[in-house]
Amino acid sequence: MATIEKTKRQTEIEESVGVNNEIVLYNDDVNTFVHVIDTLVRVCNHTSEQAEQCAILVHYKGKCTVKTGAYEELKPQCSALLEAGLSAEIV
Repeated sequence: MATIEKTKRQTEIEESVGVNNEIVLYNDDVNTFVHVIDTLVRVCNHTSEQAEQCAILVHYKGKCTVKTGAYEELKPQCSALLEAGLSAEIV
């Protein structure tokens, strides 16, 4: 019984150490839905359905996580979103 508990605890610790960063996209009054959707498809490799859902969430909730991963992978994507005129940050 003690071995099972020890293994489970070790697995939980390993999972919490591997925390991913997130790109959070914020709502603004400048960009159109079409621009946001096209940019998410191009930059984040979203399907059109994923991009549309994110755009709707951003519009109504004010923000949405659009991508998760290692910081090094997210940095160029976040920069591309910013260059396209969107409001985003890595958290």
